[in-house]
Amino acid sequence: MRILITGNMGYIGPSVVSHLRAVLPDLTVIGVDMGYFADCLTNSAFFPECRVDLQYFCDVRKIPQQLLDGVDAVVHLAAISNDPMGNTFEKVTLEVNHRASVDLAKKAKEAGVKSFVFASSCSMYGAAEDGARTEEAPLNPLTAYARSKVSTERDLAQIADDGFTVTSLRFSTACGMSERLRLDLVLNDFVAGALASKRISILSDGTPWRPLINIKDMARAIDWAIDRDVDNGGKFLAVNVGSNEWNFQVKHMAEAVAQVIPGVEISINRDAQPDKRSYRVNFDLFNKLAPNHQPQFDLLTTIAELRDGLEAMGFADENFRSSKYIRLNVLRSLREKGLLTDNLQWIKDRKV
Repeated sequence: MRILITGNMGYIGPSVVSHLRAVLPDLTVIGVDMGYFADCLTNSAFFPECRVDLQYFCDVRKIPQQLLDGVDAVVHLAAISNDPMGNTFEKVTLEVNHRASVDLAKKAKEAGVKSFVFASSCSMYGAAEDGARTEEAPLNPLTAYARSKVSTERDLAQIADDGFTVTSLRFSTACGMSERLRLDLVLNDFVAGALASKRISILSDGTPWRPLINIKDMARAIDWAIDRDVDNGGKFLAVNVGSNEWNFQVKHMAEAVAQVIPGVEISINRDAQPDKRSYRVNFDLFNKLAPNHQPQFDLLTTIAELRDGLEAMGFADENFRSSKYIRLNVLRSLREKGLLTDNLQWIKDRKV
């Protein structure tokens, strides 16, 4: 099997490649990545991209058609990947997350690719306080990032057919240790704060709900989606990916971290403006369609995994929210150095 993975040099990519290598014999992996976060390695003994067969540094907005020749499946992870980046670079977010995604899918279909797996997000449910959201629930995207995912799903549904299955995985909020760790994700942030300062600072009042999923379980879901038959969900499928047991209020996540890392003080900003991004999600459909690829990591295990990984790095940076582990900081730094345009394209003739 020949699989092309976009965004393979991000937070999730290394786990996806490692998992697919373990479960798919005779696999050829082609990586396509812009390279923004190539040096954001965390305690990796080697360059993770040694696991891929071919690595291309390429703007996802300009992927050459020939890269898709002979490809069986595309796993599309590349995106401007969270709300702070999406709010800062709203125009680019729509270009990359929506227009480039749909263009890539059209190129893939034209090239004879059979399966297109899109990394979508449960964040499209936005504000949903009246029960866990199923796939049929109204969408209420509150940010540029969430709106881009809604638009992409709408357009991908139009091009799917019996010979070109599209699976849109509406992932819960990612967490867990990675060879390119991000600390701009809620649980990862809490564990980092607990280790570095023995303090967890909750920027909201602690009541918003979020579903969580370990990135290794995200890789398991992608594995399932690659081989999903059209009879198992249809030619286009948008499905919530996670576990009903992994819906948590933010304050309960912090309490779980304090349970694993003793002596931690939890600070809640009770004067904060209400965080409208609060939603619980129902994962019954994913459980029905993919019974052999259900999440295996629980909350306390994931917290311990993060603790052990950060301790192995000697992590002790109390000012980590200003570090390269926050993806927006990396993009800002590259722009300040004159390496990226305002449109987040590399300035290739820049001397450094």
